[in-house]
Amino acid sequence: MLKIKNVSKTFNPGTVNEKKALNNINLEVHEGDFITIIGGNGAGKSTLMNMIAGVYPIDCGYIYLADKNISLLKEHQRAQMIGRVFQDPMLGTASDMAIQENLAMANRRGMKRGLRWGITKEEKEVFYKTLQRLGLGLEDRMTVKVGLLSGGQRQALTLLMATLKKPQLLLLDEHTAALDPRTAHKVLKITEEIVNEQKLTALMVTHNMQQAARVSDDTAFFLVGEVVEKNATSEIFARPQDKRTEDYITGRFG
Repeated sequence: MLKIKNVSKTFNPGTVNEKKALNNINLEVHEGDFITIIGGNGAGKSTLMNMIAGVYPIDCGYIYLADKNISLLKEHQRAQMIGRVFQDPMLGTASDMAIQENLAMANRRGMKRGLRWGITKEEKEVFYKTLQRLGLGLEDRMTVKVGLLSGGQRQALTLLMATLKKPQLLLLDEHTAALDPRTAHKVLKITEEIVNEQKLTALMVTHNMQQAARVSDDTAFFLVGEVVEKNATSEIFARPQDKRTEDYITGRFG
């Protein structure tokens, strides 16, 4: 589903602030895979997410999604194929719009805009049932502005919006890191359920190795812009093949 071939990215090249964020990255994600990316701060994990989403142009290499070369597509063009949930719960939703209006925007992703009634009765019924699964009572507050919700509620809503129309790829960029442990557990549980039910292809960045061990099929370990090792999650944690992977894991767990 996703193929990253020889992708590199350097910020501020030729200056004193030059920083090589990605160095000849090669990574394949098969359809239906749930892969986590782990690694320390500055390893290039979030930069990779931004490269895939089209936030920054790549310096060299290619990115393919479902056999389509998307390397030169703009961010809004890729958004028709890619769902994304950010670390910051304030991103991904429009705070001045109602819950149902946010869901309506997500439901019409990639469709041509025209003159029509705002939100249909059928859409409202779908949104109601979709929100029910969260168990947060948002189905009875669909006309409430999103800005009045808590961070956890907004993050759960963003997750629903990212998957309302099945994306070819779901990007989860430390999407539970800013939440309290109880809310993070709930959002991760909902994530796991949605990914499994829709058979989504997902790529999740996390610092939390317990999360990685719980939800992912494969894990890729990043070290300063390089993919050091990629293997089944159970193998990565039990029998790392690279000494740097082992050092990172044992350092985290003491």
